[in-house]
Amino acid sequence: MPHVLLTTTDSDDEAQRLARGLVEARLAACVQIVGPVRSVFRWEGAVQVEPEYQLVVKTARVPEATDWIVANHSYDVPEVIALPIDGGHETYLTWVADESSD
Repeated sequence: MPHVLLTTTDSDDEAQRLARGLVEARLAACVQIVGPVRSVFRWEGAVQVEPEYQLVVKTARVPEATDWIVANHSYDVPEVIALPIDGGHETYLTWVADESSD
């Protein structure tokens, strides 16, 4: 079943590197880069406000894509959130599944 994974990073260069790596490894059919966005979060006891780039990853390989992001990300604790796709254009969802299979 296809999912959308969300992750963020602090630079456009890293966002592009992660996106390309996921697609080249067939861990994602498509990755969209959105940004910059403003993230407000608590880290090490203080509220932080930072510009980030969000990656919207379409994949049928959630565990493998998650592991790849964590291994290749510059953050100590990268955001990786998986959202199931409950419906949509079946031809597109089939393409996502086909393009993110090993």
